[in-house]
Order: sequence, then C-alpha cells, then structure tokens
Amino acid sequence: MDPSRRRRRARRLWTAVVAALALPLTMLGTITTTAQAAALQCSVDYKTNDWGSGFTADLTLTNRGTDPISGWTLAYAYAGDQKLSNGWNGSWSQSGKQITVTNASYNGTIAAGAAVSTGAQFTYSGSNADPTSFSVNGTPCTGAHQPPITVLTSPAAGAVYTQGDAVPLAATAAAADGATITKVEFYDDTALLGTDTSAPYSLSASGLTVGGHSLVAKAYDSLGASASSTPVGIRVASGPAVVASTTQLAVQQGKTGTYEIRLSTQPSANVTVTTARTGGNTGLTVTGGASLTFTPSNWNTAQKVTITGNGSGTGAATFESSATGHAKAAVTVTQIAASKAYDARFLELYGKITNPANGYFSPEGIPYHSVETLIVEAPDHGHETTSEAYSYLLWLQAMYGKVTGDWTKFNGAWEIMEKYMIPTHADQPTNSFYNASKPATYAPELDTPNEYPAKLDASVSVGPDPIAGELKTAYGTDDVYAMHWLQDVDNVYGFGNSPGKCEAGPADTGPSYINTFQRGAQESVWETVPQPTCDAFKYGGKNGYLDLFTGDASYAKQWKFTNAPDADARAVQAAYWADIWAEQQGKGSQVSATLAKAAKMGDYLRYAMYDKYFKKVGNCVGPSTCPAGTGKDSSHYLLSWYYAWGGATDTSAGWSWRIGSSHAHGGYQNPLAAYALSSYADLKPKSATGQADWAKSLDRQLEFYRWLQSSEGAIAGGATNSWAGRYATPPAGKSTFYGMYYDQQPVYHDPPSNQWFGFQAWSMERVAEYYQQTGDADAKVVLDKWVDWALSKTTVNPDGSFLIPSTLQWSGQPDTWNASSPGANTGLHVTVADYTNDVGVAAAYARTLTYYAARSGDAEAGSTAKALLDGMWNNNQDALGIAVPETRADYNRFDDGVYVPSGWTGTMPNGDPISASSTFDSIRSFYEDDPSWSKIESYLAGGAAPVFTYHRFWAQADIAMAMGSYAELLE
Repeated sequence: MDPSRRRRRARRLWTAVVAALALPLTMLGTITTTAQAAALQCSVDYKTNDWGSGFTADLTLTNRGTDPISGWTLAYAYAGDQKLSNGWNGSWSQSGKQITVTNASYNGTIAAGAAVSTGAQFTYSGSNADPTSFSVNGTPCTGAHQPPITVLTSPAAGAVYTQGDAVPLAATAAAADGATITKVEFYDDTALLGTDTSAPYSLSASGLTVGGHSLVAKAYDSLGASASSTPVGIRVASGPAVVASTTQLAVQQGKTGTYEIRLSTQPSANVTVTTARTGGNTGLTVTGGASLTFTPSNWNTAQKVTITGNGSGTGAATFESSATGHAKAAVTVTQIAASKAYDARFLELYGKITNPANGYFSPEGIPYHSVETLIVEAPDHGHETTSEAYSYLLWLQAMYGKVTGDWTKFNGAWEIMEKYMIPTHADQPTNSFYNASKPATYAPELDTPNEYPAKLDASVSVGPDPIAGELKTAYGTDDVYAMHWLQDVDNVYGFGNSPGKCEAGPADTGPSYINTFQRGAQESVWETVPQPTCDAFKYGGKNGYLDLFTGDASYAKQWKFTNAPDADARAVQAAYWADIWAEQQGKGSQVSATLAKAAKMGDYLRYAMYDKYFKKVGNCVGPSTCPAGTGKDSSHYLLSWYYAWGGATDTSAGWSWRIGSSHAHGGYQNPLAAYALSSYADLKPKSATGQADWAKSLDRQLEFYRWLQSSEGAIAGGATNSWAGRYATPPAGKSTFYGMYYDQQPVYHDPPSNQWFGFQAWSMERVAEYYQQTGDADAKVVLDKWVDWALSKTTVNPDGSFLIPSTLQWSGQPDTWNASSPGANTGLHVTVADYTNDVGVAAAYARTLTYYAARSGDAEAGSTAKALLDGMWNNNQDALGIAVPETRADYNRFDDGVYVPSGWTGTMPNGDPISASSTFDSIRSFYEDDPSWSKIESYLAGGAAPVFTYHRFWAQADIAMAMGSYAELLE
C-alpha cells in the first residue's frame, strides 16, 4: 500500500437524528522496403483477493505497442506452493511453479492500447508473494510505456498580465520509448484553452479574466500516453500595472535584499517607476532602484529594487512601486535579526503560499486543500477544503504577526473562517427547538457500508446535554459556534450549499458546504456518496440522500453539520500563540476581539468531550443496558473524533439534535489548547463550567498519552465508550482507560486510523508546545520516551535527504489504566513497516523536536530538527513551495464500487446517476475533465501507478511555521 494513501483523515459523520425525523493504420509516402511488425510491447497488472489459504488473481494484459496482438499466451511463475484450482477468460494450466494462460476464442486480439482481463483461483500454504515477471508470446513485459515529460516554459510563475493582452503560453514535450509527441493541450485550471499539434508548442490566450490563474500544459504521445506539467500560477490585472516579483521580502539587520519589478503590458512611451516606503519600520530604506525607467522595448525586462536594513531595527515596512496610469505593486519587507536566517525562510515560503498567482486560495481568500485539483484523500477533490486548512491559515498568520508585527492578517483569517466555515443562523435555523433533555435518537454504527441504512431506535435511552443551557446563557444564542469540517470551495459538485443557502445548485458561485463519510468504520473515501449539508430533496433520490444512511418511515428536509475537533482546537492553539506574540510586541489589544471568539469556539468544543448519545462513560455495554448519563458523567474529557448537530429546515414545525462521539483518537488530543482554555486569562470561556472542564481535560489528555504509549515510545490508537459504535460487547480481556475500551484503530479501518506517522508528529507537536510553555513533568515523561523512539527511526543522509517513519504496525494492548501507578505497557508494541520523505509530516516532526529541545536542552533533538529543515530547503524546493513526488498506487480505486441499495436511484447535481452500479468515478464525472485524468485512465488500463507532486496547504504552512519556530527557539 502506498504511503501517501495513509494521509487520509476520514471524518465520521452523524448517524443519529431526533425522533421527529421524517427523513485506423495510416500508410505514409511511397515506402519501398518491406514493412516489419513492430516489436511486441506489453504490461501486466496483477491483483489478488487473499483469504489466507487461497486467493483469486486478476490479471490485466495491456498492449503497449503500435500493432495489434493476434493471439496471446501469458506466462509467469510463483515462488511458493500456489496451486491452480480453476481459471476464466482464457485457458489456464500449471507445470510446477510455472503458470500459462492462452487466450479464449473471444479475446485473442488486443488492439494497440487496449487491454484484456483474465483470472483464476488458487490455494496455497505459507507465504503468497506476487510474481515478479511476466511474458507474452515469449516477450518479457517490461512494464508500461513511460509518459512524456511536459514543461510549461511560458509564462513565468507569478507573472502579471493586463486583461485583454495576450498571455503567451509555451511548452516543451519529450516522448519516451521511441514514441513521438502528437499534441499539447493548454489548460486554465481544468478549462481547455487550446491545442497545438506541432513544435514549438505554444498558444496565445487573450481572454483570461481578472484574477489568479493556474496554467497547465498536457502532452500526448503516439502510443497514447499523456502527462501534464507542473502548474504555473499567474495573475491578470484589470489594467496596466507595475509587477513585483514577490509580495514578501526578508532583510537581515545591516544587510540588503532585492526584488524585481517590471510592467504588465507594453507602454506607448517611456514609463518611470518610483519606489518608496509608505509605512512601517523606518530602519528599512530604498538604496537602489528608487527610480527606474521602462521603455516600449524593455518593459518586460525586470529591474531590481534594493532595500537595506539598519543595524538594529526589526519589523515590517510596506514599499510601493508606482507609475502614472498603472496600478501599484506593494511589497512587504521585514527586517529581522542578523542571525534569523530561518525567519527569512519563513517569509519566503509565506510569500509563495500567499501569492494569489500560485493557486493556494480561492477568490474569496479560502485556502484550498491543495493547489492541484486531482487528489483524493479525506477531501475527494483538491479544491475542496477542510476546517483543518482554515486552522492552519490561522496558525500561519499568527506566526506572520510574530515575525512582522502585522496582526491584520491573523484577524482577517478568523473573519474569513467565520464568514465561510462557521454556519450562520440561516444555515442552522431551528436550534431553538433543541431539547437538551433528549439530544438525539439512537442509531447504531454498522461494520460495512452495505449494512446501511441504519435503523433508528427511539427505545434506547439517551442522556441529557448538560452544557446547552449554559452556552445559551453565556452567548445569548441557540446556534453552535463551530466549524463544519468539509467545503466544496468552487462548488464542483454543484450542491450550492453556500452560507445561508440550501441546495442553490450548480449555478451558485459561492463555496458550498458538503458531507461525505457517514457509513461506519470500514467506509473509505472511495466508498462515499457526497451529500449536501442542507438536504431539500432537490438532488439524490426521492428523500434526497437521507435514506442511504438512516432508516425511518418517512423523511423531512433537514440541515446537518459535523465538527472536526482537532481543527477547532488548532484554531484555539493559533489564537493562544497570536496573543502571546502580540503581547510581547505590546500589541495585545490588536487581537483581543479575535481571542474572545476563539474562547467561544473552545467553549462549544466541549461537545467533543461527550459520549455520542450522552450515555455514562465507562464499561458501557449494550445500547439498552448502558445507562444514560445524568450530567458530566457522560463526558470522557478527551477530544473525540467529531461532534455534530442538525435539524429540520421547517422553522414553523422544527426540531434539532446534537451528538458527541464515543471514539477518542490519540492523534486528536491538544493539551496546549486545553491549557490555554483553562489557564490563560485571555482565552477563558464565558460559560459557567467551561474553564473547569478544560482543566480536567488537560489532565485527562496527559493521562491518555501515558496510557497509550507503547513499550518503544510511539502513541497507540485510542479508546471508545461504544465498542463497534453500537455499545457492543468488546473482546474479552480488553484493557480500559476510565472504563473506555482500548481500540488499536479507533473510528476508521480502511486504512487503519493509527498506522500513519503523521498523527504521531501532529499530536506530539502539541504536547511539545505545552511542555515548552509550562515545563510540565507529565508531558516531559511522554516526550522523553517518544523522542528517543522517533530519533532512533530517523535517517538523515549526508546530502540532506531523509527518511522518517511512514506506516506503523501495532500489536498487543496497554495495561488497564491506574492513575496512581501507571503501567509500563510491556505488552504494547509498535514496528515501522516503511519510511517516507513526506515534507509535511517531516515539518510537524521537526517542530516537535524544536519545542522539545528548546525546553529540555536535548542537543540531538535540536540538531535533527535543523537537519530535516535544511534537507527539505536545499533539496525539495520548487516554484510553489517545498514538495516531493508521490506514487499513488491507491488510485486504482477510482473504479471502486460505491454501495447503493438495490432499487435506490437518484442523481448528482451535474446529472451523474446514482444506483447500485455506481462507482467512485461515475458519480464524480467532473474528474474526467481534469488535465491529469489521463494518468488515472492509463493506470486503470494496466499502466504504472501515477506519480503526482502535490502542494497541500496544510503541509506548506507547516513547513513555513517549522522554519519560524526554529528561528524563535533554537537559532
């Protein structure tokens, strides 16, 4: 399994509602020589379904040559004792370890570029290794034809053009394996601009709209392969403009820095551009290029502006370059201490991330999950976003304030988040009908998607919600102040659930709330059916999408939202740091209003501390026998996987519901946020018991880490108060934490939720921040052991390249928790199955080591943090940030079936049908218009697994912040 697949962070949505729910071949020239058949070229894709003593093998044979294959015999060998039982779509035979398959009468001809499938069933004992080589008609299948190499050479990344002027696109393309390039297509994001069929490949695009554009070239070769270039971001201005090469520049004390300017369009006469400081740090001055002349012949040739810092100043200043009749170019120049090279790195990366031309943000300023659109993880499209991304934006802007002293961007990030990701009253209109004495109606979580819909059961007792009343008293509203977890920023699906709107449809231009995961722990992203957050039965089936998930006699139009607690906690964490840093600058008042909002968010975040149905926490077995809670005894005081709330859309006969979650994952805990909300005055919640609850949560989280720490030092999965999501009886001997049962893979199983090292790095980074701030010995005990383990599994090579853990495997279980005498967990073990150079995870890991080293003085931790940051800085930079190629073997699942009950029919907003024969791709046909779709087509036809270089927003932000953290604490 490819490591990159493990980045999926699934969110399990609600399965509860209230009782009121009413839910040809061409001959060229005059060739005189005898024609020769082209050499046979082939590839074989081999897949198995293995049950331990037997398996089925599915083989796809693809003709990679230019001539048809007429009659074929496929041969390969096993290394073990595999025995053929029977086969299909060909004549199968076995001699010793050798397997031979000859075509059937109906599939003997394979056209160029086409494929046939065959398969068989085998028995075996011992190991079952895949065969390593195949041949067809005696010719080795050496693998898939390599796709062409495509580079967009014009325009330059970050270029600015004037609306109406032609944007010159140019590309180079080179084919492999003797093939030739047949055409190059040029795209603006996913919109085709035009095609060129001969070199040099170029296109003049003059109709681009004002704003940012992500341009891509895609080359096709004579063997049917294709490949896209790395995106190049540009900006189109509404009129003539002065263009700067960057928006951010760092200048160290006593040193100089430069940036370049030019014009966006050719002038009819000479243009003089003057550059001057317009505000901010007076220690920065223009010492070169204060006045530059551009002529009609050199207007597009960049000229330099030089900024010099004095020997003692710090802080930011704005420099504007202006010319008559042209829009100004503004550059923020930040003077940093002479020793702070890593702050300079932070600002350089920050400039790349926030440059509108680079494609990280929507026109509204919302951070996309990734610059690239074809990506499937927890978000199933790159231009969706998550509450996670919003929280990373807040964190990034807080550190920008620390480095520059400018807090407007941090406050602005919270305003964007509040406007687009926190549901408005119009989005949650019936909260006033919420009955806190009966928060929701029970429905079981089921093991596999094909067991859904889940039947509602009003006979199962649920406990009262003990915090709803105090939240209303504190904030004067029935509405919940929390982020929904998933948003379709460009409304690609077309639901049109933009803030304040319910199923406005594909024509809606605003960002749209959506939901996906909702059918148990085994439902992977590849098996989801996306749905709107406000279901007015306009799309889907006769009951919208509701009857795919819950079973009831009838259904009512309704709204529903799900919160990802780790994201809201990270937002609080970012606010804490913003206040700390602003206070150090004497600017605490500038962020105080935002701090109050963060405290409010933290107050509502306590819903993540409660059992899903507010049942009593501890030894909770049987939906009918596990007693309902009576108040705070339904709280486990941990950050669970989600909380959710919803209700009817009918404001005259409304109802609403709220649920917590019974499942707590070690990777979601945030002791820094708990500390801030319980002990930091500026983040004190207004509710009566909020501060006390977070104080108890802080202690409970630190205990949770200690309980989950393996003998080696890694942190295991988590615990649940509801085994299997339905209060089932756990396996005998299952260890417990305050009566909650140990779960190696809490919440989701495809893939297992705690096999990704990223959860280790994310969570331990929060512990390390808390430890650095407080010196808490309980945090140090956990960190000492974890850091020793992680360092022992880290390799940094002389050239700066590195490998860190990727996939973790677990065995055993922790000792049952004894708070007065914690066990050593000698029966709980972790092994590292494989390693990665993932730069986002490495950044989070480096930050953990940085904060830990800063407080503990551990030299190895500090030097390893520096080595990881230097390695990615020196080896993995590109025009958009820092990134590495990823092989996405999991993309063979684009053809995975999506379970839809027999007889259920409906449509997606774009008209894609939903039925029992639906697949992941068939209900997302927009993917087939993506410039990178041909990579997926080739792979599904038997080609090599596709390789992508992704620029995820969270990863780029984490890398930038890791540079800033190192500068602050260790540089």
